[in-house]
Amino acid sequence: MGKDKIRRFALIKEFPNVFEPKIGDEYEMKGKWRSEYFKNDHPIVLELGCGKGEYSVGLAKHFPNKNFIGVDIKGARMFIGANEALEENLTNVAFLRTKIDFINDCFIENEVDEIWLTFSDPQPQKPNKRLSSLPFVNRYRKLLKQGGIVHMKTDSDLLFESTVEQINENKYELLELTWDLYGDLPENIDPQMREIFHIKTHYEKLFTAKGSIIKYCKFKIN
Repeated sequence: MGKDKIRRFALIKEFPNVFEPKIGDEYEMKGKWRSEYFKNDHPIVLELGCGKGEYSVGLAKHFPNKNFIGVDIKGARMFIGANEALEENLTNVAFLRTKIDFINDCFIENEVDEIWLTFSDPQPQKPNKRLSSLPFVNRYRKLLKQGGIVHMKTDSDLLFESTVEQINENKYELLELTWDLYGDLPENIDPQMREIFHIKTHYEKLFTAKGSIIKYCKFKIN
């Protein structure tokens, strides 16, 4: 492990906006995110597989009346977004270091309003490990409010095709879908949404630089 990674791991443990539950145990913050951390009743939005946290931080800047929680197991990456949030005094964003497999240990039923899946691992050999697969959606179903929305943004044709299949097979309510987000972005789209779509993670910048086309969909699990 490099010295910088060790330094980040040490620092992040002291960050007030980073939470690290013990895997396999119900977390003490479960059901208390609004009352104990955010101190408001605003909607909670999760970014699952947040990486460096750019999207969580970007969304928090655009939506001061929503609470954002970036979730990932990679603490050294998460350090970047968490540190930026502290430097900019963003009180509506936090980070949760855990495996997404254990997300239901950290939130009670109906505690979450929206979920973002941004450039998730397409898991070519393990379809049930894809974050839009039925095993994971069944996890989200328990913590999302009725009518809660799932967003996906990806460069992967494989992951996007698989997600569309899941939407159709399981009769989720499809709200939006495009195979070319930036090429098909309507001229009359809400300016704030246009800005949100142009928040680019580290990985998206790499993908688009290589000519990858970004896909996007939004759906309700019901």
